[in-house]
Amino acid sequence: MITTDFLNELDAAVTVCDHNGTILYMNLKSQKTFEKYGGEKLVGQKLLDCHPEPARSTLAEMMKNRQTNAYTIEKKGVKKIIIQKPWYVNGEYQGYIEISSEIPFDIKHFIRQ
Repeated sequence: MITTDFLNELDAAVTVCDHNGTILYMNLKSQKTFEKYGGEKLVGQKLLDCHPEPARSTLAEMMKNRQTNAYTIEKKGVKKIIIQKPWYVNGEYQGYIEISSEIPFDIKHFIRQ
């Protein structure tokens, strides 16, 4: 059985919440990314409480409809891609996972047939 230990060495922030929006897991990069908001102490907290409007309403709607959300941001000269997806076990909805990773400003894009 695989553990989540390898996620602590992943150069991307991984945050997982359950179907009620309670944060279940943050890898080390996620803890560092959200350090000024409590870092690892956010585990057990409600994800919606960590977001201001309009992000809170967007997240609530995503969770209600189990939608994927993906976008890029730029902050302090760093560009990131954010991917938020519902996760399932044996087809049963469990919650959301967010992966946030730095990307180049001039990222390659391929169209494959």
